[in-house]
Amino acid sequence: MSARILVVDDEEIVIRSCLRILGDGDYEVESAQDGWEALKKIEENHYDILVLDIMMPKIDGLEVLRRVKESHPDIDVIMITGLSQIDTAVEAMKLGAFDYLPKPFDPDELKLVVQRALERRQLMQENLDLKSEVSSKYRFENIIGSSPRMQNVYRLIAKCAPTNSTVLLTGESGTGKELMARAIHYNSLRKDKPFVPVDCNSLNENLLESEMFGHVKGSFTGAVASKKGMFEIADSGTLFLDEVGNISLATQAKLLRVIQEREFKAVGDTRTQSANFRLVCATNKDLAAMVAAGTFREDLFYRINVFPIQIPSLRDRRDDIPALAFHFLRLFSKELGKEVTEISDGAMSAIVNHDWPGNVRELENTIQRAVILATDRVIRQAHLGSITEASLQLDLDVPRTGDELKRTKKVAREKSVENIEKRFVLEALRRNSWNVTRSAEDTGMQRANFQALMKKHSIRIKGTESDPDEPPAV
Repeated sequence: MSARILVVDDEEIVIRSCLRILGDGDYEVESAQDGWEALKKIEENHYDILVLDIMMPKIDGLEVLRRVKESHPDIDVIMITGLSQIDTAVEAMKLGAFDYLPKPFDPDELKLVVQRALERRQLMQENLDLKSEVSSKYRFENIIGSSPRMQNVYRLIAKCAPTNSTVLLTGESGTGKELMARAIHYNSLRKDKPFVPVDCNSLNENLLESEMFGHVKGSFTGAVASKKGMFEIADSGTLFLDEVGNISLATQAKLLRVIQEREFKAVGDTRTQSANFRLVCATNKDLAAMVAAGTFREDLFYRINVFPIQIPSLRDRRDDIPALAFHFLRLFSKELGKEVTEISDGAMSAIVNHDWPGNVRELENTIQRAVILATDRVIRQAHLGSITEASLQLDLDVPRTGDELKRTKKVAREKSVENIEKRFVLEALRRNSWNVTRSAEDTGMQRANFQALMKKHSIRIKGTESDPDEPPAV
C-alpha cells in the first residue's frame, strides 16, 4: 500500500509544485488550502505524512500541528517555512514536527525528507511488530505445562510480574529459568523496555567493573571508545543475572552496593548514574547452603531472595512431557521442513519414563535429533538415542539367591505390565488428540475405568477433573 500524503498551503503555486514533485513517486497525494480544511480531511481519511505551511490564514500551521499531534500522533509532519520563520520552525520541531523545509525548497530535498520520514515509520512499525511478537511469545498461556507444580509456578509469576520486586528463580539446569524470567518481564509494566540477560559464568573478573558499570573513552589502556555497562543498558527494564551463584565474593560486594544504593559510576567517569532496573536472578545452586559455607554473602542473599520461585525438574512433572514432546515435534518439523507429525507408542513410553537429567533442554535436543533422523511421519524408539536404552532398564538389583530371583521376576513382571498399561493409555490419548472420552470409546473401555488407569500412572490432561475433554495446555 502506497503512502498517503496531505499537502496544506494557502498558495496554489506551492500546492501544484508539491503535487508535481511527489506525484512522481509511489504516493497518494492530496491537498488542502487552509488549516480547517486539513483538519477535516485528517478526521475523515488516513494520512501518513502531512506537508504543512506555517503561515496560513484562519488557523496557522503551528496550531494545526498541535491538534494533529493530539489526535493523530502517528502522522509525521513536515513544516514549510519562509526564511524569516526559522525560529518558528524550531518551535514546531519541539511540538513534534519531523522536519522543516525553508521556501523555496529544492524538489530533491522534499523527496529526501519524505523518504526519510517513511523509512522511520517503517522502522518504528517493524520494532512494534517485533516487540508484539516477542511479548506474545512469553504470555503465560504459551508456556507449556498443566501439571499442578507448573500451575503453582504460573500463579507465582502472575502475582510478582506486575510489581518491581526482585525475583529469585531456582531449579536444575535446563528447567527453563530464563524462559520464566522473560515471562516475568514481558508481563510487567517494563515490557516495552530492555530485557538484559547476563550469564554470570562469562563475567571476566579482570574486566568486571567495565562489564557492570561501563567505562568512558580513555579510562584505561584499550578503552578506545566509551561503553555502556549492563546496569545502564537495563535502564528502566529488567536485568536478568543467570547463575548468580557462580559470581565471586568480590563481585557479590559490587553487585550488593548497586542494589542497595541504586546508583553507580562508569569506570573513569566522575558522574553518578542512577540504576533504575528490575532485578531477576536465577541459580541451580543452594544459595542458603553457600551462605552457611561462606561462599555467598548473606546480605546479598537476602537482597535477591525477595520473591523466590522454585522451577520443578521435568521428572517431577511427567504429566507435562507428552505436551512438551509434541510442541517440540511441531516446532522442529516446521523449522526443518519435514512432515513428522507422530510419536510411536514405544517412543512416547521411552520419553515419558526417562528421568531427563538435562530437563526440558535435553528433551528439546532429543526431539530435534529424532526429527532429523525420522524417515517418515513417525518418531520411533530408534530415533531417540541413549534414552531408549535407559527406558528398557527396569532399575532392579541383580538377585543373589533363588528366593530373591523369584521376587525380582515377580517385580519385573509387574513393572512390565505397568509399562504396557501406561503405553496403552498414552497411545490411545495420542490417537484421539488427548480427548479422554473419545480415547475410552476407542479402546472399548468404560470412561471411569480409563480414567482410573490414567490416575494410576499419573497421567493428567488439562481439565480432566472438571472438563475432561480439553486438550493438554500447549
